[in-house]
Amino acid sequence: MQGVDEFQTKTNKKRNKRRGRSNPLMCNDSNEWANLTPKSLWQQLKHELKSYFDYDLLGNDIESVIEAYSLQKVSLLRSFCLKTGIQVLLRDYNFDSKNKLIFYEEDILNIFPIVKHINPRATDAYNFYTTGQSKIQQGYLKDGYELINEALNLLNNVYGAMHPEIAQCLRMIARLNYIMGEHSEAMAYQQKAVLMSERVNGIDHPYTITEYAHLALYCFANSQVSTALKLLYRARYLALIVCGENHPEVALLDSNISLILHAVGEYELSLRFLEKALALNIKYYGAKSLKVAVSYHLVARTQSCMGNFRSALNSEKEAYAIYKQQLGDNHEKTRESSECLKHLTQQAVVLQKKMNEIYTGKNGGSLPPIQIQPPSMGSVLDMLNVINGILFVQISQEDIENFKAEIEKRQLSEEINGEEIKTKEVEVQ
Repeated sequence: MQGVDEFQTKTNKKRNKRRGRSNPLMCNDSNEWANLTPKSLWQQLKHELKSYFDYDLLGNDIESVIEAYSLQKVSLLRSFCLKTGIQVLLRDYNFDSKNKLIFYEEDILNIFPIVKHINPRATDAYNFYTTGQSKIQQGYLKDGYELINEALNLLNNVYGAMHPEIAQCLRMIARLNYIMGEHSEAMAYQQKAVLMSERVNGIDHPYTITEYAHLALYCFANSQVSTALKLLYRARYLALIVCGENHPEVALLDSNISLILHAVGEYELSLRFLEKALALNIKYYGAKSLKVAVSYHLVARTQSCMGNFRSALNSEKEAYAIYKQQLGDNHEKTRESSECLKHLTQQAVVLQKKMNEIYTGKNGGSLPPIQIQPPSMGSVLDMLNVINGILFVQISQEDIENFKAEIEKRQLSEEINGEEIKTKEVEVQ
């Protein structure tokens, strides 16, 4: 018993000595946060940005920065929480209140460690995946599909049922099925990709938003128009939370939404989304970009369906000028835009003649209904493919026959060369 008491006494003395030791760094830093003011904190942030990124931040407080960069406070809060590992209470925060506090102690629910590390990679699956991608780029879709399917099987064996790379692989398989005309298979694989991305990446992750947009396209291809529209609205809502309206991806979502609204005859609402997408494309890609030309063409189509041929003509002129400058007079897009201009000009002339007849009293004083042909689902799907970067290479039967003849010619030439080599070998012997 006496030995135990002596051991406990020595342990307590050591513990007291440790407690008595003072850490000079802790003492120096312990009072700095209490003396920190919003102004001094902001100066530290600006200095850090300049020294680390060589970036000059506009504004001297949060309000001026939000105004200068068109930011959203909820997006800043989300980004801050993700980068610092803070979990806050899910409630409606009033960021505009100047008399009340925005946050209280009970709003901080938890703090998680943010660990930076490199995820281990399934090497064999990665090699299959990259080889499949290169095959697809070379035009061997079937071979690429089989390789990526094999990569998916390996990923399932290595990682299990849920992993971000599996979601990425599912998205690629869905896209390949869509390109090869298997629309129902594409939708089935993309549904799995959406569910997995929600689980492993989060419901508001940029990858998840992209998965929603792809699923909407495949649903529209399977004639599920209302479902496609709901998915796009969901993707747009999440994009607004993450980055706000001032972002190029929002322009892509708005273009998709407008095309589907155009397909169901909601021309006015479709035009609003298109004009928003056009403004964003001009801002981020330049006034002479091909994306801007496509947006002008879509605006012209919608305006013509509304009977506003004069405005449609002006919009299509802008598209034609961009195509002519960027691609030349002989390009397919330039010729298509030229044909569209001729059609719109004819429609505008016919409408003006009818208006003149009404003004002169020749036609009973009433404007006959404008005959507008509603867009077909096929034409809308073609435009959806264009704006989403899915291009189908059209090969005519004549090109196929020429290709076969070229292959036969090469095979015949190789056979002749082989026979000549054999003959020479016999002569030498």
